[in-house]
Amino acid sequence: MEVLKEGKFTLLRDSRTDGSFLVHHFLSFYLRAGCKVCFLALVQSFSHYNIVAQKLGVSLTAAKEQGQLVFLEGLKSCLDLVFGEEERSGQPNPLQFISGSVSNLKDLFDFVRTSLTPTDSDCWKGRVLLVDDLSVLLSLGAAPVDVLDFIHYCRMVVCSQLKGNIVVLVHGSEDSEDEENKLVVTSLCHHSNLILWVEGLATGFCKDVHGEIKIIKRLSLESTEQDVIQIYQYKIQDKNVTFFARGLSAAVL
Repeated sequence: MEVLKEGKFTLLRDSRTDGSFLVHHFLSFYLRAGCKVCFLALVQSFSHYNIVAQKLGVSLTAAKEQGQLVFLEGLKSCLDLVFGEEERSGQPNPLQFISGSVSNLKDLFDFVRTSLTPTDSDCWKGRVLLVDDLSVLLSLGAAPVDVLDFIHYCRMVVCSQLKGNIVVLVHGSEDSEDEENKLVVTSLCHHSNLILWVEGLATGFCKDVHGEIKIIKRLSLESTEQDVIQIYQYKIQDKNVTFFARGLSAAVL
């Protein structure tokens, strides 16, 4: 996870638990690595992410001021649409599809493309699109085909043209009755270079083991080579996460 590669699509998936700790990891990792990051934060406020980032040694406020971080606060954008704030600003709202005036996610894609397009004075080491979390777009009324089209075009621009990386979090388990979310998750799994699948323990809550993470490395998206799968258990602490093999928790030993 700590190797900076180019042109990769990483899918963060969680079921029966909250995998947002992975989002915070990748956000702080790419900022420390000197990358330009476009963060579509559709779940929490800026202050929430900033508080967690500070614990990890990164200031999102400083990153924004330096132009390294472009932050879309989804909650604020939704309120702006409800109260008509985007009309006074004269700027198109990236979440314009919520108003019903458009059915696709073109405005959101344009926001990403504009945010990550290099400038003449650009000195960042790479481009990164981070989304927390994609399932929210479905909850806001976007059709699965529009969500998948949005990701497809983002991959073409960020991964192929700019040689950057995309990290996307989606919620949902295999036994979920949400067919739209299941369709999106299944499609993304087929097109991901790396899948980090976080699951809660089948036995329920444990104070010393918070869940399991399955790391699925796709050797090739075109060939039939077998995926490399590793499974670890983990414990989330205040400033870091401890990973260990199954049954090797310090509490057990």
